[in-house]
Amino acid sequence: MARPPTAAQRRVIDAADPVTGRLKGTEAQLDALVKRGLAFRHPRPPHDHFLTPTGHRVRETVPEEPERSAEQAADPATGVFAAQVGGTQEAADTGPARAREVHSAWQGLLELRRMTNPDGATDRPCGWERAHLVQAAALALEAAGHPPEAGGSPGYRVRATPQPEAVAVHAPDGEALRACAITLEGAGWQVGEYTEPRTRARYGLASPRRV
Repeated sequence: MARPPTAAQRRVIDAADPVTGRLKGTEAQLDALVKRGLAFRHPRPPHDHFLTPTGHRVRETVPEEPERSAEQAADPATGVFAAQVGGTQEAADTGPARAREVHSAWQGLLELRRMTNPDGATDRPCGWERAHLVQAAALALEAAGHPPEAGGSPGYRVRATPQPEAVAVHAPDGEALRACAITLEGAGWQVGEYTEPRTRARYGLASPRRV
């Protein structure tokens, strides 16, 4: 299935009989589900519609808000989602709802890369990420499961720098910093490790890769 079901289609799927998978909806809705391989029309009268195995799998998954655009899914300016950049007094939200939001935002960002990179590449950052460096890097880290520094718990911190197209990534120790660097490199960033002159603390300097 190339695209997730629309919100209206999802409501029809969720309302299906939990045992038989029998569907109720308008003819247009049911026909659309049939065309997408999510439902089939029984050949015998009254020709009811039922979920296919693929449709059942869709119903069992957590919806990822398909009507939200890829850019909205990741853009904190919309008020929809903001990655955890670290350094907050409050404890980090690590519940299942947050995990779903992060997963949805990351998938949305990959789709934004596919749509906006000239060659459709998803292995390197797009224009939105270059305009929102801190959020983009933090999203890559949070989506990979790295904990942010929050509520007194150690973790990563992502901060803006005076350098163009570069963010500073701080971590509680060298091992954690290297793990963050590996994640960002896998997400299409270039990362170098440096030493803070005043504190002698090690940090990463990450920039979006262009090719």
